[in-house]
Amino acid sequence: MPGCPSCWLVPWPEPAEPADPVSPPTTVDATRPEAIAAAFVAALRQVGMGVPVGSAVAYFEALGVLGLVDRDQVYWAGRATLVPDREDVAIYDHVFRAFWDGHALIIDDRPPEDETVMVAVDDDDPDPGDGEAHDDAEIITLRYSATEVLGSKDFAAYDAAELAEAHRLMAQMVVVGGRRSSRRRIATHRDGGRPDLRRTVRRAMRTGGEPIERRFTRTGDRPRRVVFLLDVSGSMEVYARALIRFVQAAVSGRRRVEVFTLGTRLTRVTRELSTRDPDRALAATTAAVEDWSGGTRLGESLARFNDQWGQRGTARGATVVILSDGWDRGTPEVMDEQMARLARVAHRVVWVNPLKASPGYQPLAQGMAAALPHVDQFIEGHCLDSLHILVDLLAE
Repeated sequence: MPGCPSCWLVPWPEPAEPADPVSPPTTVDATRPEAIAAAFVAALRQVGMGVPVGSAVAYFEALGVLGLVDRDQVYWAGRATLVPDREDVAIYDHVFRAFWDGHALIIDDRPPEDETVMVAVDDDDPDPGDGEAHDDAEIITLRYSATEVLGSKDFAAYDAAELAEAHRLMAQMVVVGGRRSSRRRIATHRDGGRPDLRRTVRRAMRTGGEPIERRFTRTGDRPRRVVFLLDVSGSMEVYARALIRFVQAAVSGRRRVEVFTLGTRLTRVTRELSTRDPDRALAATTAAVEDWSGGTRLGESLARFNDQWGQRGTARGATVVILSDGWDRGTPEVMDEQMARLARVAHRVVWVNPLKASPGYQPLAQGMAAALPHVDQFIEGHCLDSLHILVDLLAE
């Protein structure tokens, strides 16, 4: 900014051309900083800048401290207190120069240019040159995203195209099962761990036997196993065909993931889902699962899982995710007993129920009611947004 003028009585001459000039005060008393600040704020408001009362008071106080000796300080005091938006900087600079240099303050009241609004689907490539010409008008493009619409839409309401798009989005999800402590210890340079005598003695041999550089170890960690138990009974068919693609993406994207299907029997499908080609994986899984869209024996299927896999190590210390609506034709006593066995060996049991999102839902089904006391997290599983919540939950 240029230096401070010798006299702060600033005249406001009439403009050279009639262009709707603003009529500010004729003079400003340099002996009263508050009067100068008030006149400057009034000039800003006359050109359309919204200056709140609190900002004006802050500017008055700033000029009372800084004074009017240094024009740069006066400029930045107003810039810091009166201009909250970057878009108003040019207007502020124009008014500041006119106010302190004695130029006419002109309001540009030209009519705004026409704005053309175009709406395009997210996958489209709109060409503003097509169709009717818009001259030099600014074109604002509003894009429609199918992804956001599908995020909260129930899988049961999907058509074939929407289901294919949901499968593509599921393939992009990254399932991380958190970390767990391991028996293997790893080297660390931080004090406070367990002393590593072998490495410490080896380093001491370089310093005449003096253990100047001590070495330590700490407990290592490894990825925590994730076990998916997917209900493929008739009541879950519409959701199972969507969730199986999410499970397949989890298996093909990382190690230490196991997948079993629950129906009238227990079927391990980890090998079938491990291929990166989702179509081949789903075809192999459908061929391997003989009870797809059949009856429901959740308690008995969980008993077979606990006997053959769970207590032998597959579920021990793992995060077990059960994707089911909780309908079970077996006895609730069997479900209660098997869920208790599973909860004792697993690190955490997460139940994903697509029906939980229904208005007024209550876990009144006998299978769900018997299992719920042994569940650590009970979440929805009817849409893509709920699967994102599950991914975040598994990463903890």
